[in-house]
Amino acid sequence: MAKIQMKTPLVEMDGDEMTRILWKIIKDELIIPYVDLKTEYYDLGLKHRNDTNDQVTIDSAEATKKYGVAVKCATITPNAARMDEYDLKEMWKSPNGTIRAALDGTVFRAPIQVKGIEPCVKNWKAPITLARHAYGDVYKNAEIKVPGKGKAELVFTAEDGTEIREVIHEFDGPGIIQGIHNTDKSISSFARACFNYALDIKQDLWFATKDTISKKYDHNFKDIFQNIYDSEYKDKFEAAGIEYFYTLIDDAVARVMKADGGFIWACKNYDGDVMSDMVSSACGSLAMMTSVLVSPSGVYEYEAAHGTVQRHYYKHLKGEETSTNSVATIFAWTGALKKRGELDSIPELVEFAEKLEKATLSTIESGKMTGDLARITDIENVEVLNSENFIKAVRATYDQM
Repeated sequence: MAKIQMKTPLVEMDGDEMTRILWKIIKDELIIPYVDLKTEYYDLGLKHRNDTNDQVTIDSAEATKKYGVAVKCATITPNAARMDEYDLKEMWKSPNGTIRAALDGTVFRAPIQVKGIEPCVKNWKAPITLARHAYGDVYKNAEIKVPGKGKAELVFTAEDGTEIREVIHEFDGPGIIQGIHNTDKSISSFARACFNYALDIKQDLWFATKDTISKKYDHNFKDIFQNIYDSEYKDKFEAAGIEYFYTLIDDAVARVMKADGGFIWACKNYDGDVMSDMVSSACGSLAMMTSVLVSPSGVYEYEAAHGTVQRHYYKHLKGEETSTNSVATIFAWTGALKKRGELDSIPELVEFAEKLEKATLSTIESGKMTGDLARITDIENVEVLNSENFIKAVRATYDQM
């Protein structure tokens, strides 16, 4: 059978450790036999990032802006131990953070649900997608450890020298202070990315903060979302038959626990970080979580939500067998191929990606899976496959469909 032809390349961002090993097997077994794969390749492995002073990460983000769709392997964000292990010139920033900043993107994460791996919340019938604002808050904070008595103030100095001051607290002993910020520009980009993604996948959008307590900071998020919705998206949402609404974060948590799923839940940066882990763990495994970075201009970057699986990689280097779950990495590829097919009007590419996703889930439902899923499944008499054999089993399922 002739391979499916592509018109425009994907931006391919290779990564680190065990996920890099899986990346190659997935391409060789599941993509290249069926698709005349066109990619613009960037090696975001830590060694090459170090060799290029991390310029390769910046270049990959610029290429993503150019081509519109990227697929990314998991990468290492170095700590002190990695500095020594890789003999790094400096402790390079998170590639994900660099790419998010360059694309002004919002992260959407959703669990991959499969029969036999049931969510802890039994009424979740469809995946809940977490939309996480990827700028500011505690991730760009300033902190002071207060040594003793004194007055803490919040001070803003305008360009013309005028000041706005607010007393934070009169300390009568040691304590701590934290300052956080955000920008209207970033919040507006977050809002538009959420509205566009909801229209793209035709699902309701919830947004939640704590504006009753944070009457300026959180309320600003609420107001910006509402103003943009009313002026730019209300008619589009009504035409699509979907809903946008705002609620308090504590009310959202309560509603989520009783909901059926199948909606997007938008959160500020920290809330989204925490709640996405809650949703993914409640659905079984971080290795069963998709992640897509969407810019307000409609650029997409797909990846798995998990890390590089360091422990399995060290076993692999010793020649020991691993049983590493590759499902989220497979779905990163299928998500990117589907979007490329949609943008380039190649229905065969979309159909291929959808069929490959079904084959992946059918393989698990037939009782063939990696060790992490075997420990939590209610399927009986499962066959635990090693890393490579699971991917080959998916290919066998695909060929039989």
